[in-house]
Amino acid sequence: MKITIVAGARPNFMKIAPIIRAIGAAQAQGKRIFYRLVYTGSKNDASLDASLFADLNMKAPDVYLGVTGNNPTELTAGIMIAFERELAQNPAHVVLVVDDLTSTMSCAIVAKKQNIKVAHLVAGTRSFDMSMPKEVNRMITDGLSDYLFTAGMVANRNLNQSGLENEHVYYVGNILVDNIRYNRHRLLRPVWFDVLNLKEKNYLLFTMNRHAILTNKENLKQLMQTLVKESNGMPIVAPLHTYVADAIKELNIQADNLHILPPQSYLFFGYLMNKAKGIITDSGNVAEEATFLGIPCITLNTYAEHPETYSIGTNELVGEDAAQLATALGKLMKDEWKEGTLPERWDGRTAERIIQILSEA
Repeated sequence: MKITIVAGARPNFMKIAPIIRAIGAAQAQGKRIFYRLVYTGSKNDASLDASLFADLNMKAPDVYLGVTGNNPTELTAGIMIAFERELAQNPAHVVLVVDDLTSTMSCAIVAKKQNIKVAHLVAGTRSFDMSMPKEVNRMITDGLSDYLFTAGMVANRNLNQSGLENEHVYYVGNILVDNIRYNRHRLLRPVWFDVLNLKEKNYLLFTMNRHAILTNKENLKQLMQTLVKESNGMPIVAPLHTYVADAIKELNIQADNLHILPPQSYLFFGYLMNKAKGIITDSGNVAEEATFLGIPCITLNTYAEHPETYSIGTNELVGEDAAQLATALGKLMKDEWKEGTLPERWDGRTAERIIQILSEA
């Protein structure tokens, strides 16, 4: 069994690392299963910091396709051409793609056209908003896939309503939980933690990544002012990419307790999540990890890829609404946050289930 695993962006590697560990465990049991890791971007991608693969305890990609750009059509074409060449040189029985990126869809199309089976990791997520490019990517990838690996029953229902055959759907659990569970004892306290006089469970962690939330500067300012005001002076630790940090700095918000920092390594960031009083984010992945860790989480979005994070987990959706954010922060600061529970099969054995299914094919 030869599996080609495709990553299209840094967050994909957090979901791929457990798969690679599970393949290694299967090999140790004598199973003839092998993988090749492909990154569609450039080897010089600034988001792939030197510590990433060491932090995740995995090797770097076997090949970098080197396709970059902001135009979705050009990116799709470039990835398809490069990946077709890659598969011709290194044939596979299964191509495993992750999430809902342009690379996910593009590589699924190429594989299917070559009669190679497609496995979609984190299948069945939906926003039901066709104006979102990722929604298009999800639907095309799910429609082409021979193995649909889902994280929850909501994803299963989405696929069932799409008319996809049940025998292709496998409820395996949340792959991110595999990673955070594996690494929980390896998390590292950042060297600057004491310099800022931070105390465990006495700071808020703030992250933001979506470009869409930055375009409405007046609303962004209201959100940031609300965050600062409702924090009541508690330190706000904000590891942000440069484009986000610059947008926030342009707002000229004066707050001694707001600490804007560069992006952190995986193990540093994991520590910050695990020891925070609460998390304010626009990231679905962070909300999922917060649910596993039992940390209160406020998501600046109107939907979550995995509704389990807010239906039974520690997450709460407030959209991009400053008033709703204020209400949620008020509950958080008064220690009135809801108790969360772990969804079924968010147990750290997702990758093991996936490799078992693929190896029996």
